[in-house]
Amino acid sequence: MANRFNESFPSFILLHSEFSPGLRIIDNFSDHISFNICDKEKDNKHCAHQLDELALEFSLFPSTTIIVLDTSIKNNVVTSILHMHTYNRPIIKMIYHAVYITSTKAELFAIRCGINQVLNLDNMSKVIVITDSIHMARKIFKLSVYPYQVQSVAILFDLHKFFMYHENNSIEFWECPSHLR
Repeated sequence: MANRFNESFPSFILLHSEFSPGLRIIDNFSDHISFNICDKEKDNKHCAHQLDELALEFSLFPSTTIIVLDTSIKNNVVTSILHMHTYNRPIIKMIYHAVYITSTKAELFAIRCGINQVLNLDNMSKVIVITDSIHMARKIFKLSVYPYQVQSVAILFDLHKFFMYHENNSIEFWECPSHLR
C-alpha cells in the first residue's frame, strides 16, 4: 500500500533523513536562521528604508551575499528573477522561465539556485534572501507534509552543507512586499 501512495504522491517523503529527529536543520541550526517580516503597522517608506539600509550595510562585507528574488505568472508562464550581490563582484542576474507550474514552486527553485551559487563562492558566511514570498521561505523549515516538500529537502540539504562548513554561517530571510519594487 505504501508504494501505491508513493506513486500517487511522489513528494510524500516524511521519512527522508532531513526530517528525522536529530538531523533536522531547524533543530540543529535554529540560531543560524532568521525571518524578518515587514511591519504592516508602519508605512511602506519605513520598510523600503529598512531594506535599503540593509543592502548598503551588508554590501560592504566580503563574506555576505544578498539575494533578491521575484516571481510572477503571466499566461501560464512563470518568470523568476534572482539578483545576487557579493562585495566587490558584479551583480549576477538569473532569469528562469517555466510553463504550467506554480509560482510557489518557482520561488523555491529560485531560493535553491541562489543558495547553490553561494555554496560555490569562497569564504561566504552570511546569506540574506529578500523576497515577497516570506511565507514560502518559512515553509522550507516546516516538518509537515505538503506538495513542495521535495524542493524543501533539496534546499535543506544545501543549507546543511553551508552551516556545516563553518559554525558562524547564517541565512536571513527578509520580506519585501512586491509593491515596493
